[in-house]
Amino acid sequence: MNKKAKGTLKALALLSSTFLIGKLSSQLLSAFGKSPSGDRFHRILRSANFKQGAFQNISPTPVMLPNASMLKVTKQFIFKQEQVKPAAPIPSVHTNLKRLHSAEPTLVWFGHSSYMILSKGFNILVDPVFSGNASPVSFFGKSFEGSDVYDHEDMPVIDLLVITHDHYDHLDQKTIQSLNPKVKQFITPLGVGEHLEYWGVKPEKITELDWQEEKAIEEGVKLTATSARHFSGRAFKRGRTLWAAYVLELHGYKILLGGDSGYDTHFKDIGEQYGPFDLAILEAGQFGENWPHIHMFPEETVRAAMDLKTKALLPVHWGKFVLSTHRWNAPIEGVVSHAKLHNLSVLTPQIGESVQIGAENITKAWWS
Repeated sequence: MNKKAKGTLKALALLSSTFLIGKLSSQLLSAFGKSPSGDRFHRILRSANFKQGAFQNISPTPVMLPNASMLKVTKQFIFKQEQVKPAAPIPSVHTNLKRLHSAEPTLVWFGHSSYMILSKGFNILVDPVFSGNASPVSFFGKSFEGSDVYDHEDMPVIDLLVITHDHYDHLDQKTIQSLNPKVKQFITPLGVGEHLEYWGVKPEKITELDWQEEKAIEEGVKLTATSARHFSGRAFKRGRTLWAAYVLELHGYKILLGGDSGYDTHFKDIGEQYGPFDLAILEAGQFGENWPHIHMFPEETVRAAMDLKTKALLPVHWGKFVLSTHRWNAPIEGVVSHAKLHNLSVLTPQIGESVQIGAENITKAWWS
């Protein structure tokens, strides 16, 4: 091969690698989403929860403890104990959601914090992540083997898609774009709609709520945004968008969609103002000693459920991704153990298994 041909090949290789890097960078930037702007940003500025350039929790809430060592935390993530992932594929049930109809609210959990609630032909999907990753990059946040048994093609028409906040394990670009044609309307906390519009969702399909704001969807269906103790952000700056829990009033039932939250007095306040609940869906996983204010330990999840005056608890935020250093099934084992002390009913469905809200459901230790 002569020098001219070699030079041409090198140039083509450089051009190809430059194009590939540019494409990957573009994809990564797109996954970051977009910060609120225009009228949406001006509405944020008027929110009582937006102070000093960011949304604030009710109580001071550092993401990490002041004395936490980032080097130590990084080492813990790199050298995680062996049981952070299940030894075998996650067991699941593949329910035909398009044929699942119930006169009473019925729930199907998809692992972590994704689930669907169906009632009288009305379908609600919460925090769907079906791309296989809780991250914009493929080498972090990969789902457990066996946990990805549903994708956008399995979903029926979605009357309402609810987002609790904009972290990657709750708001996934690929999933949103795939589901968008099936979704009639979206509800998000303040500011999160900017991401959706950036990814192609029409603004008229989006409703953004501040804490204590409500939206009547149709007769018998209403959603009210309430406080949570967490934070937001997909890139480098936090607090540009709001995070929230929701009180869902659905055909005579009352359900708390908890989102992510550390334990605080707001659970008791919500219980006093909106309770009692038929079901509280609360996070119980990804806790850690270095970030105790933004995620609940299992015993705190049970305490929050008691504060909410709920008849039953569904623990979520576990069973699909490794985002902490605890055993993969420590959240559910801890919740079940502490719930027994309070005679609290705990729903423990496998991924894809349908459970009727308000009915007597048998706890099965499928995670053992």
